[in-house]
Amino acid sequence: MNTRDLGPYAVLLAMGAGWGLSVPLAKIAVSTGHQPLGLIFWQEVVVVTLLGAICALRRKRLELGQRYWRLYLMIALCGAVLPDIFFYLAAAKLPGGIMAIVIASVPLFSLPIALALGNETFAWRRVLGLSFGIVGILLLIGPEASLPERAMAAFIPIALMAPLLYATEGNLVAKWGTQGLDPMQVILGASLLGMVISLPLAVVTGQWINPADSFGAPELALVASAAIHGLVYAVYVWLVGRAGSVFAAQASYLVTGCGVLWSMLLLHERYAFWVWLALGIMTIGIALVQPRRHATPLAPVTRIGENARNS
Repeated sequence: MNTRDLGPYAVLLAMGAGWGLSVPLAKIAVSTGHQPLGLIFWQEVVVVTLLGAICALRRKRLELGQRYWRLYLMIALCGAVLPDIFFYLAAAKLPGGIMAIVIASVPLFSLPIALALGNETFAWRRVLGLSFGIVGILLLIGPEASLPERAMAAFIPIALMAPLLYATEGNLVAKWGTQGLDPMQVILGASLLGMVISLPLAVVTGQWINPADSFGAPELALVASAAIHGLVYAVYVWLVGRAGSVFAAQASYLVTGCGVLWSMLLLHERYAFWVWLALGIMTIGIALVQPRRHATPLAPVTRIGENARNS
């Protein structure tokens, strides 16, 4: 293998490290009590700014027809606003490493949804993978030594709502396609709609925040997380075109591992044996559940998601 062949692997590693970093950054963002809707609005602002500039440079305009807005609404709700509400609520209570492992369960939720919608065919190998994933989740909740405090176990189901919604998003895109738009156009449109949805909700519920009032570590973490996603997502789309979606999809494994390592480094977290065992078992489960044939996925606005076929 020559130096040129190593290029895509270096890009893949950088993507995994970048997306994985968003997990502890999200925990830092909620460390002073910021509520989800206020964070989501500013997160969308950063993503719209970055992806809007990238789409402009690529001469890809935002399509505004009715059929596109239906697509944007589905992505905004299932891929950003709703899952991020659950993610931030859980991130305020759970260790960052645990959140990274939980988010990795997207393919485990995607399988039964895909079977129900007719997106995938039944295979015992993938059912076995789903079983491994369930065991991994139970190991996080069950053993008394797995979590720093037993009360944290109640937030695992809340955290699991985020990958469930991501899996729903991926399968709906796989079923009905993206109306001829490329992933960046879809994420840009969905992020714009996410801003429109989250702003009034943040104000009405008292969750509005003004980062300029006290711009410290939490606000910086929010901006950095959203900016990293926008940049890494652009690289992801490039890598799919360069090395293929099967190769690029392997970033999902790196995101989980890097999320755990970044949490250890930035948050000084340490995990019990049961947590490492759960990570290993879930990794095996994800490998078994993943379909043999992939296509370009639509990543959720702040975290990598399930692969979806553009039909």
